[in-house]
Order: sequence, then structure tokens, then C-alpha cells
Amino acid sequence: MDSVQTAFWVVVLLVVLAVAFDFMNGFHDAANSIATVVSTGVLKPQQAVLFAAFFNVVAIFLFQLKVAATIGKGIVMPGVVDHHVVFGALIGAIFWNIVTWWYGIPSSSSHALIGGIVGAVIAKAGAGALIGAGVLKTVAFIFVSPLLGFLLGSLLMVLVAHLFRRASPLLVDNWFRRLQLVSAGLYSLGHGGNDAQKTIGIIWMLLIAAGYSSANDKLPPTWTIWVCYIAIGLGTMFGGWRIVKTMGQKITKLKPVGGFCAETGGALTLFLATALGIPVSTTHTITGAIVGVGSVRSASAVRWGVAGNIVWAWIFTIPASAFVAGIFYWIGLKLFT
Repeated sequence: MDSVQTAFWVVVLLVVLAVAFDFMNGFHDAANSIATVVSTGVLKPQQAVLFAAFFNVVAIFLFQLKVAATIGKGIVMPGVVDHHVVFGALIGAIFWNIVTWWYGIPSSSSHALIGGIVGAVIAKAGAGALIGAGVLKTVAFIFVSPLLGFLLGSLLMVLVAHLFRRASPLLVDNWFRRLQLVSAGLYSLGHGGNDAQKTIGIIWMLLIAAGYSSANDKLPPTWTIWVCYIAIGLGTMFGGWRIVKTMGQKITKLKPVGGFCAETGGALTLFLATALGIPVSTTHTITGAIVGVGSVRSASAVRWGVAGNIVWAWIFTIPASAFVAGIFYWIGLKLFT
């Protein structure tokens, strides 16, 4: 096999690995979309994953590919990325996803991928090869997205409590059981719209590096878009039940009205970030919204110890995945040279 054929099959292998990460992203983050709707008893788990997967894929028709452009062109200087960098980045992200899924920790697949890219690029060319603005806005939203989710979730909870203050608890429960289907659908749209684009972006980055796409192209190849949206939808269908329990039950006890407010606040945050082209964590966003809803009832309604453990996972995600990615960048040099 000549060098051209070898290079082609390396690209194919890395695309398959990226799609596997995308599937795992859906699997890992399924809890973000369905934890509240399952924990409040509005949908059974099997119904919820199908519901969320459908809206993950439908998002392909609603969002521009600004997040994909940020990942594909806005994180690393032109000419730095090669197949070794992409290999290291994907392994670093997949490693962290597996560890956090195994222990039932709601961490961010998005920031694991960003950490993977950062670690592999630094291993190859140093920190100077990174585009500061792209990295900084992503890191900033580690803090902004949960805070915005918290703020919107809590404000919605206060507004709903005011509007329905004279309604009977049974009437409120019946109404918000129906409305939670709307909010869960919106959140799943935001999840698919933001998260699928991250994998589109890294495949686009690989295709540009390999010469199969141009850095001047405004959009990635159409097949990458469809493959990534379908892969994240399939991942969501299989679900991540370990994390569902943490998100839906351990942080705070939710009723349908609280689930509606958390999902709607989270969805609004995701829609805003996707419109701005910022790759955010759906995990951070929904966690912030759930904590915001719980804190409206009382500070003691939130299990702050569980929330604190989740925050520590957020802090370690980028450095841990970056460290593993740097190691696998060097391993990739040996495997694919």
C-alpha cells in the first residue's frame, strides 16, 4: 500500500473514531435531555430517549454551523493540525468520557474535546499554536453557561410560582406534565444543535489538514453534517442511565413545574450559545438550571455536596483530557508515521 492510500485509510479511521466520540457524546449526555422528564414521571425512560433522539436529529434543520466553524477553524492556528493531533484529541476526550460515565459523573463531553484538542496541539507545537480568542470564549462559558442556566431556571420558577399562586397543586401538576414535553423537546434541540456540531468541527479540521477540504470553505461537507447528527441521536437512544440518576434525583427533587423551568432555562442558554458559535457544555447548563430551580424553594432543597462534586469534575475535565491527549499525540506519532 503506497503512502497516499495509507494516508486515506488513516483519515477514514479517524473519521470513524470521531463518529464514535459523537455517539458517546449522545450516550453520555442523554441524561441532560431526559433526566428531568424521567425523574418527574412525565415519560418512561424508553419513551424519553426516543423523544430526545428525535429532536437531536431535527436540530440539523434549525441551527447554522457556527459552533462547527469555531471548532474547525477557531481554536488552532492554520497548518498546525494533522492526523496525529486529531488522534490525540479524540482519545483524550473519549478517555475522560468513559471515566466519568463509569463513575456516574455528569462532566462535559464538549470540554473534554476542547481539552483534547488543546493538549494535542500543545504537545506538537506549544501553546502559541492555539487561537487565544477561541479558547478563551470556550473556557469563559464553563462559568457563564451554568450561571446563565441557574439564572434563567430560577427566574422562570419565580415567574411560574407567581402566575399560578392561586391554582391548585393538582392543576399545576397536570399542566406542567404537558408543558414539560415542550421544554424537553426544546432542550433536546439545543443539545443536538450544539453538541453534534463539535464533532462536525473536528472532522472538518481533519479534512482540511488532509487536503480533502479547503480552509476557505464556508461549510463542511454535507455528509459530515448528517453523519454527526444521526450519530448523536443514536447515542442518545441508548442513553446513560448512571448519569440520569445523578442529574434527575441526587441534585434536587423535581416536580413537573421544576422540570419545565430547568429545561426551558437550559434550552434558552443553549440556543444563545449556538447562535454565537460558542461550544458549551450541555451538562453544565442543565446542572446550573436544576440547581437554580431547587434553590428557589430553599437552599436546603439542593444537595450542595453532589453539586460540588460535579463542579470538581468540570474543573478537571479540560486538564485531564488535555494530559491524555498529549500522551496519545506522541503514541500517534509512532503508530501513524
